[in-house]
Amino acid sequence: MSNTQLHQSPSASPTLVPLTKPSSQGNGGIATLLVQSTPALQKSPRSVLVGVASSNIKVVASPIAVEKSLSVKAVVIVKPKIGGFFSHIAISRGLDKITDLVGKTILLELVSAALDPKTGQEKKTTKGYVRETSQNEEGVTYECEFVVGEEFGEVGAIFVENEHHEEMYIKDIILDGLESGPLSITCKSWVHSKYDNPQKRVFFTNKCYLPSETPSGLRRLREEELVILRGNGQGERKSYERIYDYDVYNDLGNSDSDADKKRPVLGGQELPYPRRCRTGRRQCKTDPLSESRSRSIYVPRDEQFSTIKNSTFSAKTVYSVMHALLPSLETAIVDANLGFPFFTAIDKLFNEGVNLPPLQKQGFLKDLFPRLVKTITDASQDLLRFETPETMNRNRFFWFSDEEFARQTLAGINPCTIQLITEWPLRSELDPTIYGPSESAITIDIIEREIKGFMTVNEAIKQKKLFMLDYHDLFLPYVNKVRQLKGTTLYGSRTIFFLTPDNTLKSLAIELTRPPTDDGRPQWKQVFTPPCHSTGMWLWRLAKAHVLAHDSGYHQLVSHWLRTHCATEPYIIATNRQLSEMHPIYKLLHPHFRYTMEINALARGNLINGDGIIESTFSPGKYSMELSAVAYDKQWQFDLQGLPNDLISRGLAVEDPTAPHGLKLAIEDYPFANDGLLLWDAIKEWVTDYVNHYYPDPSRVASDNELQSWWTEIRTVGHGDKKDSPGWPDLRSPSDLIHIITTMVWVTSGHHAAVNFGQYTYGGYFPNRPTIARTKMPVEDPSEEELKIFMDKPEVALLKCFPSQIQATKVMAVLDVLSNHSPDEEYLGQDPEPAWKEEPVVNTAFERFNGRLKELEGIIDARNNDQRFKNRSGAGIVPYELLKPFSEPGVTGKGVPYSISI
Repeated sequence: MSNTQLHQSPSASPTLVPLTKPSSQGNGGIATLLVQSTPALQKSPRSVLVGVASSNIKVVASPIAVEKSLSVKAVVIVKPKIGGFFSHIAISRGLDKITDLVGKTILLELVSAALDPKTGQEKKTTKGYVRETSQNEEGVTYECEFVVGEEFGEVGAIFVENEHHEEMYIKDIILDGLESGPLSITCKSWVHSKYDNPQKRVFFTNKCYLPSETPSGLRRLREEELVILRGNGQGERKSYERIYDYDVYNDLGNSDSDADKKRPVLGGQELPYPRRCRTGRRQCKTDPLSESRSRSIYVPRDEQFSTIKNSTFSAKTVYSVMHALLPSLETAIVDANLGFPFFTAIDKLFNEGVNLPPLQKQGFLKDLFPRLVKTITDASQDLLRFETPETMNRNRFFWFSDEEFARQTLAGINPCTIQLITEWPLRSELDPTIYGPSESAITIDIIEREIKGFMTVNEAIKQKKLFMLDYHDLFLPYVNKVRQLKGTTLYGSRTIFFLTPDNTLKSLAIELTRPPTDDGRPQWKQVFTPPCHSTGMWLWRLAKAHVLAHDSGYHQLVSHWLRTHCATEPYIIATNRQLSEMHPIYKLLHPHFRYTMEINALARGNLINGDGIIESTFSPGKYSMELSAVAYDKQWQFDLQGLPNDLISRGLAVEDPTAPHGLKLAIEDYPFANDGLLLWDAIKEWVTDYVNHYYPDPSRVASDNELQSWWTEIRTVGHGDKKDSPGWPDLRSPSDLIHIITTMVWVTSGHHAAVNFGQYTYGGYFPNRPTIARTKMPVEDPSEEELKIFMDKPEVALLKCFPSQIQATKVMAVLDVLSNHSPDEEYLGQDPEPAWKEEPVVNTAFERFNGRLKELEGIIDARNNDQRFKNRSGAGIVPYELLKPFSEPGVTGKGVPYSISI
């Protein structure tokens, strides 16, 4: 008990004295005591803390220091939607509330990073309504002033409540006036209206924390935000939600509209497949296992292409090419089976174009597709005229060449399939009682005749000189099914190449196989070799057309869709469900996941769906996605997605500590591998610097509960159908984490760039890469008519085998859009994330990464100018630039974006 006593005097007057100083506006009621103050007390310059002492002593006062308070200004940058600013959005309320809420468009609440040391509870938030202060083309600026008490401490997060009736896109929130200096919080997120969801949005500061290091005042919020993002797995998802959950691929068909459009569910024991984002749409009436389709497919709101970014150019054009351009083409080309009568008719697509029919909104096509849709100056009609691909610009006969056919297996758009032959004879692993004799028809005599005395087959295998494109066992089980479809055919195939002394590949043989048929015909197989006479020449060209169709299908369904788009979606879902936005690994991965879920949803709606672009223009037809699932089951392993292991698994490299990158390549001039390994090393060095900064103690990886839950969920849920398969690394140390992250980053950046942005360059002139073979080989159980057409007019036989006019123009239009870089493409290593810039060690590591990528640009240029590298330079050859990190906008055949956004 204090010895200081205050006695009440007759002249005392009642005074309200606060027990605690109010921290700021909006804190609710302020606790007070009614006490009698004497004049002496009222004159005292010191503040007092008032409390009850005893029945004899009315009041006890202890001197305390005057608390400092700060005036903090908050600036909110809101990006406008197309067509207007948010300030023009009406707020419709009841008349009794309008006056109170005038100007209160956004409510902010500052959250302290620390708990109250006295109570051990979270500190009260500091609230304030922002008001619009300015607007321009860049956005609308809102501001407000906070009075923040000294005891509030460091700001750790901000709650945002959107008072509008529409969502708004908040770019940044900047706090100025804090003792530590200005604080910028990067939001870049859509904030729902409180009328759609009363739950306030929380934005954490840019600073990263491992779960165990989370400031005490933010721990509950960190955990609750993850709970919100996971959802409850119930109901149909709404467009404004940010919920990440898993589902199987059960939305590709549409049996309710047509029984023939029913498609099997991908995902599960029968057809293993990665998971996609759950939408919660109702089930089909005619197929309870499948989800009904709708024009709008839910993806979490922040995964959608932002309407305020120029990168929507890519999304809009992909969408519009499906819903506007292709239907107009189908109107212009009435006969879906009509092929090209002459090769000069193919040339007209580039010289004259295709007249488009008049449409109500024809003009917007020209705006969306300036490369494709031209206006005829002397008429009101538009036409579709394709840009000549760079390959054809350099050499219009490039596609005819066997040398180019072989070169593109190393430097084209599917350079990750060729493999080393390690044993002879070649054998199938399929059941011979179902598919026929397993031994290949490619004999030693055939190969040794083609390599003309260079060496024997056994010597060639020993010296690693024989390579193969193997589409035999994967395709053969689908041959009879596909052949029941109209306008397409299929074989199992093997293509053999020989590595010459100048490091180029020589095409040796193509084997095409058809299994026994249901009507009793035995297995058919035949080997075709480069020609010695006219008939052999045309058969070889037809065989190449079939192999190129196989390669095009495998490229699109496996190398491209499955290995990048599809396999990455579970990583994105798990990252948002298990890693807080405060987690350093979330910050590292986030730029590599931007917009992938949106483009994947667009693909499910228009590209890989039943009767979509893939099914209608690629050889496997309605079995395309089923074949992709079989490839996932038989071939996909996580550890083989990284470039070094991929090369080793295909026999294209062996480990060698004395060689560059620790690998000795089987083909020294292998552009994809040569450039890819430089990019892989740069990515790995950056990831290593980053991970080691946040995990200096190896034990931190094993004890990081968010990280462990993330990796467990990827393996057991997102890729759960393969959870017991080999290839999943443990996650116990920083080196494990570095390997995992580097693999993911490579897949979303380097691998995707290598198989995507050259699609129009190499596939724009479709005879170079036909996506479908419509007719069988004329020597397979031939009719008299088939043989006569082939012998009299072999060019006609080849053109009949190629895609039809509508198939070719559809694919060309889609490839043009998919190969395009938007004006504001986000290239790997070009600009750092805000969180990286705030950590000096990380920022320095990123600057090194950026420097290495710039060096890589120069190295690639030098390699392309070096005539020793015949697989990337020479007369009429397009230089290999697909892994050059940076690019200008457009169809350039180079540039490595951070993420799979197209």
